[in-house]
Amino acid sequence: MRYRTLDPKLIIETAERLEERVAERFPDAGLRGVVGELVSLSRDLAKAAKALEAPIWWLRGVIIAAVVAGALVFLFVGTVLPLDRISGPDDAVQSVQGIEASVNMIILAVLGFLALGRSEERIKRRKVFRELHGLRSLIHVIDMHQLTKDPATLSANFKPTAHSPARIANAADLARYLDYCSEMLSITGKIAALFAQSVNDDVVVDGVNDIENLASNLSRKIWQKITLIENR
Repeated sequence: MRYRTLDPKLIIETAERLEERVAERFPDAGLRGVVGELVSLSRDLAKAAKALEAPIWWLRGVIIAAVVAGALVFLFVGTVLPLDRISGPDDAVQSVQGIEASVNMIILAVLGFLALGRSEERIKRRKVFRELHGLRSLIHVIDMHQLTKDPATLSANFKPTAHSPARIANAADLARYLDYCSEMLSITGKIAALFAQSVNDDVVVDGVNDIENLASNLSRKIWQKITLIENR
């Protein structure tokens, strides 16, 4: 079972090691602060995903109480208030109307209980998407830090302007910087996958897949830059 599920501790440890590597190679770069935020977010989201595994007991208590109350109401109507007390024995029209109203009430009650039963799923779903929103924002922040890391700047013919951003002049350092960004994006996808592992919901799985696809697409752009650097 160890290799069939994601271990939040190992994900956090991977993020922490990456933070140390970035600090050693690029101590003054803004990427160091971003990876520090990734470590902090991975800890918070791992706790949030773990908390979502537990049932919402107070909500289940409310559902059980509602079911019991509904059953008692039907029992009261069927025993204490029998149909012959409401209408006469020969009043067929009122009897049919009473039966129809009872059937409609039963259908509405069943639909209400089903909606109430899925309320826990909806509550957890909202919590997941609230957490994934912050993760999505961090992914775009990571992408912003690699945006200006262009392999073309390594060319001898490249001439920066007065407003050009700070560049990494060494090819090996530039490739390592981009590789760190790619690793950070990969970690964000694994953090998102913790929620799909904790909450068995198709909508949550689709949301997690969107996060992973976003991180993978951005990582693919980064590796295109790394390939250009290696081919120089």
